[in-house]
Amino acid sequence: MNVFAAPGEVFEGLKSAPVSTANWLLPALLIIVVSWIAAWLIFSQEAFIHQVSEIADKAIEKQIEKAHMPKEQADQARQMGQKWAGISTKISAVAGPVVAAFFFPFWRGLVFWLFGAKLFKGNFSYMKAVEAAGLANMIGVLDGIVKTLLILSLGNLFASPSLALLIKEFDPQNPLHSLFAVVNVMTLWALVVRSIALARLSGVSFAKGALVVFGLWAAFTGLMIGFGFAMRAISGG
Repeated sequence: MNVFAAPGEVFEGLKSAPVSTANWLLPALLIIVVSWIAAWLIFSQEAFIHQVSEIADKAIEKQIEKAHMPKEQADQARQMGQKWAGISTKISAVAGPVVAAFFFPFWRGLVFWLFGAKLFKGNFSYMKAVEAAGLANMIGVLDGIVKTLLILSLGNLFASPSLALLIKEFDPQNPLHSLFAVVNVMTLWALVVRSIALARLSGVSFAKGALVVFGLWAAFTGLMIGFGFAMRAISGG
């Protein structure tokens, strides 16, 4: 829990402590539990199920219009689209948190290890980097709780502690709206904590750690948003 209040002390102590699987496993399990409870609370309400259906319907109608389908084929496409939208939402709600909880500590741990141990010449193992990445995921646990409370209180499936709150009707297919959504208080907090983790493990300044963490995040986010704009331009949206 000290990751929230004193992350520097946590990662400084982690560097010399024995390897502990619990440091990445417990945050992973907490993310899964919080995500599953959040999904149950949200999708037990008809209003949110209706929002998912509306989003799927809009996407289906765009595809039908683009393909110039005849009426009978269009009706079949709508039925299949609505069916699979519901199924995919449930699968994502169950499987998504599991994949994210166990994938990201090892992926981010690899990034920490490559930059920290190899580039910055820090003396720590790959699994120690996984522990640091896992502990930083505690911010993700809090993010899940905050986001769920916002969704339930505002009645908006896309509510988050970000600039997206300024958008009255959020469109997940609009790259500009996605840009507002990534300016998220919890995301920035998590990036700061990961920067501290990389810096303490590597024995370098916070500025160097932040340059790597924020730089990679900005590059990936920019790539995804740019891809969204490109796809929207191609589809004529």
